[in-house]
Amino acid sequence: MTTTTDIAGFVHRFEPGGDPARPPLLLLHGTGGDEADLLPLGRALAPGAALLSPRGRVLENGSPRFFRRLAEGVFDEADVIRRSGELAGFVAEARRTYGLPTPVALGFSNGANIAAATLLLHPEALAGAVLIRPMVPLSEPSETDLGAKPVLILSGAFDPIVPAENARALAAMLERAGARIEHRTLPTGHGLGQADLALARAWLTDQRAPETV
Repeated sequence: MTTTTDIAGFVHRFEPGGDPARPPLLLLHGTGGDEADLLPLGRALAPGAALLSPRGRVLENGSPRFFRRLAEGVFDEADVIRRSGELAGFVAEARRTYGLPTPVALGFSNGANIAAATLLLHPEALAGAVLIRPMVPLSEPSETDLGAKPVLILSGAFDPIVPAENARALAAMLERAGARIEHRTLPTGHGLGQADLALARAWLTDQRAPETV
């Protein structure tokens, strides 16, 4: 059963999980996606996991996003800070509503960027993350301790949107904050490919629910 509702101002979908050993997934779409966008991906990569999928609350030319940007690759960092706080609040309320342990984020592009910002600013909200084609979301994030939370970063060697050095800088930033980083650069562009799916599926299979409700 898929439930569509509004919690903390976020229209979202929730699918209960059937495997309590798998942590729930917080699915965070890219620009132009919505709350339904990554549900098939979540089902394929983590069968049996509960799925929590919010719609970004910012519109850019009618396309949902999770925070504002000033230009391609130039983020409104004040809005990043604000929106990551809103997302953390949504996660906390959704956990209470649905009785969930701390989720692992699975984010693509803009969704990966808000997941990275949430890790840095509100580490209690996430148990880890799969970040597909992310960029550095904040130039000077506040100090935090990620306590060895696992993070998989999947970058594209030919990505026209995310420079390779930017992806490496994000990996280093999260590692300095204490995350356990696995960063893989694939021979592809910005889009999602079969290699991404295989790596993400294997990584998620290794994760286990870190706590019980």
